[in-house]
Amino acid sequence: MPTDQEIKSLKRGVQLKVNFGWRIKSKREKIGNRWKVEYPGFQILIHTINPEINIIRLISTEEIKLNQDFFEKCGRDYRNLATTLISEFAKNYNLEIDPTLPMNTLYHTNKFGYEPIGEFNGWRYAFHGIHCAFTNLTSGQHIEVPLNYGLEFGQLNPYFFVRFIESSEKYRPLPVQLFCDYADGKRILEEMLELGKFEYVNSNWPNEKGIVISDREKVEVPVRSSNQS
Repeated sequence: MPTDQEIKSLKRGVQLKVNFGWRIKSKREKIGNRWKVEYPGFQILIHTINPEINIIRLISTEEIKLNQDFFEKCGRDYRNLATTLISEFAKNYNLEIDPTLPMNTLYHTNKFGYEPIGEFNGWRYAFHGIHCAFTNLTSGQHIEVPLNYGLEFGQLNPYFFVRFIESSEKYRPLPVQLFCDYADGKRILEEMLELGKFEYVNSNWPNEKGIVISDREKVEVPVRSSNQS
């Protein structure tokens, strides 16, 4: 078993795999859950099939603080690009986006005069669930636009935010490396909330909220009652 010092000294970008022999493999889940508590700055992945636990050091609080201006810029760029793309898409197909719930006029169906997956203006788009994914056909830049925050299209999901950063050429080389898309993204969003750079915003759906940059032109998001379809 790795020692406390071996885990704590693990470098970023290095994955430690702990294999459990048949005599102790039944203890894997218990040990993994204990490590999740003991090492909050690490991603502890308990394999559901193989007798192993994978450990990866996540981005630190210090790294996020040092790069807070960069992550704030990324959040602002995300919001601006998401708003531009969904607005241009609506204009291209002569749609008026329903501000009370964009999914009423933007959805994964062809009843609004467009296919749920297609291309326009150099981008591939794909409606799925509560998002519309856009991928630039030339650069590969990828962004997911939320459709359940009214006309606020800058809501940041941990995984989608990091994927946007990693796929954007203008950010390369990154000032800090990101190795675990969701887990690193989650830590970034949480710390940026603590720093006041990001803040919560209501969803159209009751009892749900998302995260957006704080320094922005505020958009009112109407919250629908629970009995609205």
